Amino acid sequence: MSEVILEVENLKKYFPIVSGAFRKKVGDVKAVDDVSFTINAGETLGLVGESGCGKSTTGRTILKLIDATAGKVHYKGHDVLNSSKDEIKALRREMQIVFQDPYSSLNPRMTVSQIVGEALVEHGLYKKGKELDDYISEVITQCGLASYHLNRYPHEFSGGQRQRIGIARALALNPSFIVADEPVSALDVSIQSQIINLLTDLQRDRGLSYLFISHDLGVVKYISHRVGVMYLGSLVELSEKKAIFDNPKHPYTQALLSAIPVPDPKSKINRIILQGDIPSPANPPSGCKFHTRCMYAKDICKEQVPEFRDLGGGHFVACHFAK
Repeated sequence: MSEVILEVENLKKYFPIVSGAFRKKVGDVKAVDDVSFTINAGETLGLVGESGCGKSTTGRTILKLIDATAGKVHYKGHDVLNSSKDEIKALRREMQIVFQDPYSSLNPRMTVSQIVGEALVEHGLYKKGKELDDYISEVITQCGLASYHLNRYPHEFSGGQRQRIGIARALALNPSFIVADEPVSALDVSIQSQIINLLTDLQRDRGLSYLFISHDLGVVKYISHRVGVMYLGSLVELSEKKAIFDNPKHPYTQALLSAIPVPDPKSKINRIILQGDIPSPANPPSGCKFHTRCMYAKDICKEQVPEFRDLGGGHFVACHFAK
């Protein structure tokens, strides 16, 4: 068994809702609500779900880019959420993020060399000079760019090239764990495959672990080892990739997978059309959050929150009737 490097336990992130002239708190948006999982060394955990389900907030809370409301995050035994500023700075060398939008995540006033080298100087790993330039050139070359790109600015690159710069920035500190927050969703399909292959090659060469956040099930199926499915801030299913795609247990997962486009127009797919709209995370339904759209819902679903339980073989499902 591989070593567990990341443990997330009962993670919650609530954003307060305020109203009136005195900004009185009137409620919470439950963006992440009691999420638990682990990631092993060298593993990719894919996190999928509809837009607004809390995937990106989960990733950013794990890295303490935003503060958690409750829960625990341990990275290689370190308590991330209760770490001091100095401890978090040290952990930044181990835990990095690749952002979704390659256009807004790069400083337009900085060259590629400055973008990739900034953290190296900040952490005291290199001083400005030839040694730093040589290392930056090595990193960006590994990410599919050339050394003559070092003195160019972000506006001189395509979207795919900008995302390669973002990946190089994350790799520069030689981390072990990377949160890839929808890294290909803003790119053309032809470029998506290049970036996915790059991430796969880097994982193989560097032994990286990924939390790969995406709403594209095809991409997640290709790159992930295990898959977690989120709905309205909570995990509803978590298992090995093959078990999720071949034998989904939760009704929401079944509906998601039935929506995957199939290239053969003659193939007969039993499409599951969910009724109604996604409830508001500020006022989620009682009991099972999915019961308002579930075709199998019964009275118990409206009253009791289903346990996120192991059906065997590490296949976790939050459903009263899953077997």
